Amino acid sequence: MTTPSDPEPSFLSLHTAVVLLGALFAGFVTSGLSSLGGVHPALSVLAGLGAAGGAVPVLRSLIR
Repeated sequence: MTTPSDPEPSFLSLHTAVVLLGALFAGFVTSGLSSLGGVHPALSVLAGLGAAGGAVPVLRSLIR
């Protein structure tokens, strides 16, 4: 019977996954609210991308 010596390391750490999921959520909320506000869909997507990009360093510093 063989036993695994070391489990395979995870692809993302828990911290990274939480930060990226939070940024994704912030981007979806921003995009959805701007779309509901009557903004063109392409501009709503750009607003969501900007919010997600801006949320990454903020969430990273808040969670650490």
